[in-house]
Amino acid sequence: MDNKVLVQQGIGELFGAAGPTAVDRWVAPDYRQHSSLIADGREALRELVASLPADFRYEPVRVIADGDLVAVHGTYYGLGPNPLVAFDLFRVADGKLAEHWDGLTPVVDNTASGRSQTDGPSTPADLDKTEANRKLVTEFAERVLRGADYSVLTDYISTQTYHQHNPEAADGLDGFGAAAAAWAQQGKNLVYRTIHRVVAEGDLVLVQSEGEFGEPVAYWDLFRVADGKIVEHWDVIAPIPATLPHTNGLF
Repeated sequence: MDNKVLVQQGIGELFGAAGPTAVDRWVAPDYRQHSSLIADGREALRELVASLPADFRYEPVRVIADGDLVAVHGTYYGLGPNPLVAFDLFRVADGKLAEHWDGLTPVVDNTASGRSQTDGPSTPADLDKTEANRKLVTEFAERVLRGADYSVLTDYISTQTYHQHNPEAADGLDGFGAAAAAWAQQGKNLVYRTIHRVVAEGDLVLVQSEGEFGEPVAYWDLFRVADGKIVEHWDVIAPIPATLPHTNGLF
């Protein structure tokens, strides 16, 4: 079973009818947790799954597999009082879910672009261009996001098509610029300190980063690349809590 299928089947059972009984089948005994919502280990996950309400459901939208890492982008219903858009990242080892990171943010119904936080193409395409797309997005993350060199923005982002799923930014580079200016007025500058992971499959490249956005945050940025330029963006910006229910760190 390849890792993408494994993760899809595993979370399908964990968050489906099988619930806690699926933990032993799909989760490694030394499961390592980085989520801010749950303690470390397999038993903590079992307790969380067992406590989910009857109306809980998870709707995955897209899955990206890159070696032993598999990222899932979707929406949780019933995990809290409001639906939550999430990126979940799993490391697979020996046929089991061995490690987990996540970033969650509330669903916003009325977005600046009119697009939802999860709609758009859902299946990786251009699989032969994975490494070229990884290189492009990694350079963009280092030079523009972390290095804040916006003079090279159009070397990486298309000036013709830039579909935006951040709820506060409209489509296009102008939409992003207007949102960034509004954030700056609120004291929320986009500051990227560390690029932790880049997960790529075909035209989809996910970047997990750490920085500030008026407060310490984890950035999860998913980019779609076409013809050598970034043409679409989804994200989650999640505050980093002062304390975690484990000692593994958020990253």
